Amino acid sequence: QVQLVESGGGLVQPGGSLRLSCAASGRSFANYAMGWFRQAPGKEREFVAVATWSGGTTYYADYADSVKDRFSIFRNSAANTVSLRMNNLQREDTAVYYCAAAASESDFLARRPDYWGQGTQVSVSS
Repeated sequence: QVQLVESGGGLVQPGGSLRLSCAASGRSFANYAMGWFRQAPGKEREFVAVATWSGGTTYYADYADSVKDRFSIFRNSAANTVSLRMNNLQREDTAVYYCAAAASESDFLARRPDYWGQGTQVSVSS
């Protein structure tokens, strides 16, 4: 069975940093678009970041405008993992963060990934 399992969420003060990790199992996602969404209370689930396979072991990254200067996404195809380094976190970043994978970047950006994780809570508060 394919599973995506997130970890690394927690409580952090504004300006702090946090790293989320997503471990995939059940199949290889080496050639998938893989990344992160988030959903805050009362809001739509929104795109955060994605790393899309571009040949071999290389990937290119895309970010939501709200996080592009603060977050970094990393892929490890051999380990079948994706991580998200979040710097300078703000209260607006508080949300449940979901790992996701899609066979195409277009499906990922359309919020139609093939697989979802269960989410991990990130809370930014003083």
